[in-house]
Amino acid sequence: MDLQAHPHRRYNPLTREWILVSPHRTQRPWQGQVELAASQTESAYDRECYLCPGNLRANGHRNPAYQGQFVFDNDFPALLPETPAGRFEENALLLAEAERGICRVVCFSPRHNLSLAKLSFSEIRPVVDTWADQFAQLLGLPGINHVQIFENRGAAMGASNPHPHCQIWANSSVPNEIFKEQESLADYAIAHNSCLLCDYLALEIRLAERLVYENHSFVQVVPFWAVWPFETLVLAKRHVSGLDDLDASERDDLSAMLKQLTQRYDRLFSVEFPYSMGFHQRVAADGARDLSHLHAHYYPPLLRSAAIRKFLVGYEFLAMPQRDITAETAARLLRQS
Repeated sequence: MDLQAHPHRRYNPLTREWILVSPHRTQRPWQGQVELAASQTESAYDRECYLCPGNLRANGHRNPAYQGQFVFDNDFPALLPETPAGRFEENALLLAEAERGICRVVCFSPRHNLSLAKLSFSEIRPVVDTWADQFAQLLGLPGINHVQIFENRGAAMGASNPHPHCQIWANSSVPNEIFKEQESLADYAIAHNSCLLCDYLALEIRLAERLVYENHSFVQVVPFWAVWPFETLVLAKRHVSGLDDLDASERDDLSAMLKQLTQRYDRLFSVEFPYSMGFHQRVAADGARDLSHLHAHYYPPLLRSAAIRKFLVGYEFLAMPQRDITAETAARLLRQS
């Protein structure tokens, strides 16, 4: 079997799910949807933007004239801290539970027309500190068991505002994807007396086939089991459970990694590359600090150019994920960008 030529399945040990890879299909002509590249904003300030300094938000609150990062509770949160406890169940088939939580927004910069790729290292570094502080603060609250830091970049990923920002959702429960990863990490630790991601990281560094970039503290790879064409995984080299465990040097390296990888994405198709990204960190449970390994997932939708994107449809909705471009090819293209 030739992994670069023949159809095959690849296994994701974090979710314990499979993906179908069909590399021979990259030769077919494209007749699918073609989208125009999003126009880039040029103004450093937008009087209509509800995230710019000094502007009025939809709830009537006015933003301060902030100079660095600005953190506030989301005006339209998906979770509410005062949701009353409750449970609904009918014949073990219809089940619902109340979910409490807190949703926050973090503005990276007062500049409306910047992204992480355009921010300087000295501007990204305080963002990393803000993430670490928010994670530790929220996870320490009673009733909070998971904190998800994530960024949706670009209208293609549902971002309603181009101002550079991310969101933080703190849940009372552990969400699906985190739960699957925690179960896999726990079972692997029992079976191998080691960390799944530590072992995977060592393997990828040794093989160097899917390695995109590395510095002293972090590695960016296209994971062997990637679903999205240019999906990447950012892994801490040291076994740390969260952003708040990083020392000053590691936070410097993470800042450098974030700038480098977002610039590399932008250069690939000469466009502000849309993506959804998020950090996976420890949950609030006994033993989670030893079990969890800090990493970030990047899920970008673009397939062949700034105008062609991948859709999860048909077979992927009904059976299993599928991709044509192999992880090795994607890593090579990203390395060359």
